[in-house]
Amino acid sequence: QVQLVESGGGLVQAGGSLRLSCAASGRAFSSYAVGWFRQAPGKEREFVSYISRSGGGVTYYADSVRGRFTISRDNAKNTVYLQMNSLKPEDTAVYYCAYHIGGDYAAGAYRYWGQGTQVTVSS
Repeated sequence: QVQLVESGGGLVQAGGSLRLSCAASGRAFSSYAVGWFRQAPGKEREFVSYISRSGGGVTYYADSVRGRFTISRDNAKNTVYLQMNSLKPEDTAVYYCAYHIGGDYAAGAYRYWGQGTQVTVSS
């Protein structure tokens, strides 16, 4: 049974940092690429970042977070991380991770969504 659990969210002032974790249960974690998405109140869910399977040598970022966020993975710990620096109030959202199943890295198919972790950035 595959399950993804996000953690690490919280309340932070603008300019601060947080590190989110996406911990996976089940086998074959390294065989999956992983994506991070976020959803702010009243808005649609949007793509944030992607990391390829295995060694994670390929990464993508939304324009809004590029240069501030860094995605990484530790296959020994079955965990993907999202280091978020220079946070802005507009980064406030619930952040989700999921396994990439196919298609475009931003708009393709994802599965096994976690429950999300709330990130709130105060101005």
